[in-house]
Amino acid sequence: MGILLRQRAMDVEQMDRPDCDARLLDNTYRQFAVINRVLSGWRKLYAKELRPMITPAGHPLTVLDVGSGGGDLAVMLARWAARDGKALRITGIDPDPRAARFAGQRPAMAGVEFRAAHSADLVSEGARFDVVISNHVLHHLAPEELRQLLADSEILAAGKALHNDLVRSPAAFALFSVAALPFRQSFIREDGLTSIRRSYRPAELAAAAPPGWSVARSSAFHQVLTYRRG
Repeated sequence: MGILLRQRAMDVEQMDRPDCDARLLDNTYRQFAVINRVLSGWRKLYAKELRPMITPAGHPLTVLDVGSGGGDLAVMLARWAARDGKALRITGIDPDPRAARFAGQRPAMAGVEFRAAHSADLVSEGARFDVVISNHVLHHLAPEELRQLLADSEILAAGKALHNDLVRSPAAFALFSVAALPFRQSFIREDGLTSIRRSYRPAELAAAAPPGWSVARSSAFHQVLTYRRG
């Protein structure tokens, strides 16, 4: 697939269009819960990167989920921590008011809150979190937006920042095009394929990141851009 040899950064996902179908968008947020639980690799990241940082109850680990979308990752992490008897307080932010509205309509869950906000807003507020994370956000950003997110992450993260994203490859494109066929009445399949075309290869992401950040493959189709303070 020669089309995947270069990043298609100018392609636009349907869900990012301000005039996209609202019903299909809400269905997309709902179906993300399945996609992220099965394919995103966050169970492994939670066990490796977050759970060891969580101290006994009474001292919750604070996490900022940037670009939290429909809120499924924040809820998933909070549930895993609760099952482990760990205290985690997670704030999900998204500058898209449609995503913030959807997340805000979720049943209330202890330790989880959502806001319509940009990472720069929290920098202005002087906020700090033990960990800053994002999931499938980097490929949505223009180069300057990526640099701003990473700069904000360095300020907001007292411990580390973990930005989990897709790896562009013909195999990922081919497999997702088949795996996403059951997801109907949403933008999952169309936007997922666009996301793969927009995403980085590890060397490209490393080149786009400032000093102090590192890129590592977390699975065959995912990579994590990481900043560790000290």
